[in-house]
Amino acid sequence: MRPYWKGQIRLSLVSLGVEIYPAVVTYKTIPLHEIYKPSGQRIRHQNVVDDEAVDKDDIVKGFEYEKGEYVLLEPEEIQKIKIPSSNELEIIQFVDAGSIDPLYFDRPYFVIPQNNASENAFITIRDALKETNKFGLGQLVIGGHERLCALKPCGRGMMLEVIRYKEEVKKADTYFESIDEKKINKEQLDLAKSLIKKKSAKFDPSKFHDHYNEALQELIDSKIQHRKPKYAEKKQGAKIVNIMDALRKSLGESDEKTTKPAAKSPAKKAAPKKKAVAKKPSVKKKGAVIKPIRGKRKAA
Repeated sequence: MRPYWKGQIRLSLVSLGVEIYPAVVTYKTIPLHEIYKPSGQRIRHQNVVDDEAVDKDDIVKGFEYEKGEYVLLEPEEIQKIKIPSSNELEIIQFVDAGSIDPLYFDRPYFVIPQNNASENAFITIRDALKETNKFGLGQLVIGGHERLCALKPCGRGMMLEVIRYKEEVKKADTYFESIDEKKINKEQLDLAKSLIKKKSAKFDPSKFHDHYNEALQELIDSKIQHRKPKYAEKKQGAKIVNIMDALRKSLGESDEKTTKPAAKSPAKKAAPKKKAVAKKPSVKKKGAVIKPIRGKRKAA
């Protein structure tokens, strides 16, 4: 694996060599191209002006400052203002681990020591961040852009997360200001809390799938193999208007799932034991009981 960046992390007079690697892979959707249906040929797009194709060398960047009016920027001018890539990340501030809104985190990278000589300083900073529950902040220049980063402990190593700038994050109040702040019925709230508690579990990403992507791949495979596609059945949600009824019904379904035994052959129930009943003394009725007579039978 080739590192995405390698250089020095500097904390005051302490410096250590590190390498960083992307912690996530770019999610790959199934590529679909535009095809001209009558011939089955792929459609190609051209750069045109007034219906005439233009040469790639004649294309420059431009900023529209008024409708249809542009400021043109030459490639050399843009290149000139780019900040040279740096091989040093200086930690300039520390913040509490929980003080950064998750909305600001953009992309994570794994950080490892560059060599054995850097390992001692690496472990020292990692453990110090763990014990103080802090993140280190600094700015790293990659590809001509300055990126704000947070350095934090991660298992036996550390993680560097790129943080969005304030201008990149929209204000939530703009979207939430119309929501009323009214008091909710206590029973209703308790039902919702009970439902959350019942359906809480440890996060396991392997349990979740992109069903659209799977269905699209199945559709493509079925067309290649000239067969009907096999789709998983879609679950139709019941339309429930009343929130109390919906919560009660959800809790009932949750209870059934947790208390229901595995769907195997039902176990035979043991027959209930019969209670001992005290025997009533038999009342002898005349002529009702015939006892065997030993010896000679008497003539009737």
